[in-house]
Amino acid sequence: MQRLRRFVFTVLGIIFRHPVTGVTLIVRLPDERIVLVRRRDDGKWSLPGGFIDWGESAPQAARRELREETNLELQSISRLVGIYSAPERDPRLHSISIVLEIQASGILEIQDTLELSDIQAFSVDELPLGNLSHDHDRQLQNYLAGQVIVA
Repeated sequence: MQRLRRFVFTVLGIIFRHPVTGVTLIVRLPDERIVLVRRRDDGKWSLPGGFIDWGESAPQAARRELREETNLELQSISRLVGIYSAPERDPRLHSISIVLEIQASGILEIQDTLELSDIQAFSVDELPLGNLSHDHDRQLQNYLAGQVIVA
């Protein structure tokens, strides 16, 4: 019984004392526009993405999150934009985000109406930079500058 209790507390300690990992997606449509979603919790535009589920790879999570949030289908992963791990990057919890540029196609349609209130594709010149959710301003600026960042 004591060994089981120690094991459970060790596992809980590992889970709750370590950052969670997710994917953030810079979605490029065939016409080169970039997809943003508007979050319900803070009302800000944001890049699509979410946490990687247990037993899931980063590409699998990218495909699932893209479909769950935007109704789009992932065509290809173009490049790694960066890994963002600063403890303050996500106001909810300490998370590590793997940022990927992806190519996608389909019809934009919000799937997760509890989390999202709007979805839109922007040309690079029209991106609403300056007040995006989380650290997505920085991620997009690094992406547009052609940088690969580990931060």
